[in-house]
Order: sequence, then C-alpha cells, then structure tokens
Amino acid sequence: MKTHPVLATLDTLGDPKRRPVVTGVVFAVTAATSIAQLVDHPLLGRFQRDPAIAHGEWWRLVTASFFQDGWLLGTIFNLFILAVVGLRAERVFGHWRWPVLYFAAALFGNVMSYLWLQPVGAGNSMAVAGLVGALATAVLCSQAPNRFAALAVPALAVVDTALGDNHGLPALFGMALGWLLLGRGRRGAAHLGR
Repeated sequence: MKTHPVLATLDTLGDPKRRPVVTGVVFAVTAATSIAQLVDHPLLGRFQRDPAIAHGEWWRLVTASFFQDGWLLGTIFNLFILAVVGLRAERVFGHWRWPVLYFAAALFGNVMSYLWLQPVGAGNSMAVAGLVGALATAVLCSQAPNRFAALAVPALAVVDTALGDNHGLPALFGMALGWLLLGRGRRGAAHLGR
C-alpha cells in the first residue's frame, strides 16, 4: 500500500527509531482518566472547562485535556488520533519538544475556548490539533517537493475557527510554536528529531 505523500515526508523528517515514550505516557494517563470518568460520571463535571474557572478553579484549563466530553466514542476517537499524530510528532520533534507543543496547545485551546468559543467542555483533541499544526510547519519547512500540501492545515484551521469550532486556533498556535521550535524555519526541518 502506498503511503500518502505528506506522511512519507514526515517519515523522512523524524527519527523512525525513536520510541514514542512521551506519547505513550500521555496516552496512558488520558486513557486512565477517561476510563475513570466512564465509571464515575461526575468526574467530568469536576475537571472539565466550565464557568467555575472564573471563581478560582483555573486548574480546569489543564485537567480538561485529560477527560473526554464525548464519552466512550469521543474517548476512543481521541485516543486513536493521539496515538497516530503523537507518534509522528514525537519522531519529528523529539521527546522534549513534544510535550511543549502538546501542553501549550492544550492550554491555549482551553483558554481560548473558555474566553471565546465554548466555555464548557473537555478533551485532548485541541492538544492534538496543535501537534497537527506543528507537523504541518515541519513539512512546510522541509525541502520535500509536496510540502505545500501542508497548507491545507492552516486553511482548514481558519475555516474551522470561522465556523465557531475550537480546534482551528490550537492548530494555528501549533504551527507558530512549531516554527519557533524549528529555529524560526531558518534551518528547515533537517535537524529535527535530534
């Protein structure tokens, strides 16, 4: 089976021997908290992003990324996407850049959602959207002949935001942060994964 050209480009940027340790840890913690919420339904209400943030419960901006408001189907989907995107992002950005991208995008997404788009909710999908944005930047900064296909990510992120969804802004944030972590694009993506 032929690999998609953008995925093939990502394979050339990262270190295929690198084990996705950070992705695995975040996956395990997110799976554990999501399973716990399926067993104990009130957990979601105690940890999701909601108006209680205005009354001092600021930690919800972090904990919301470890619980899933989509319940079982949302949990399965978000964990699958985390595994697929997280693996590639960790191979490209390495063990220390990955958590910076993931948790910064999660925090940014939760803050923007709370202030502007959807004040109540939970899920790790905004963090993964940030990883997708960072991967798009890595592809764009590469010398791959098909690199401009990655321009679909910011285009879709803008449309997503215009439609009032909360995944576009973290994707754009991930692109910007990915660019900074690449050395502002000056050296391209050749040094990634080291």
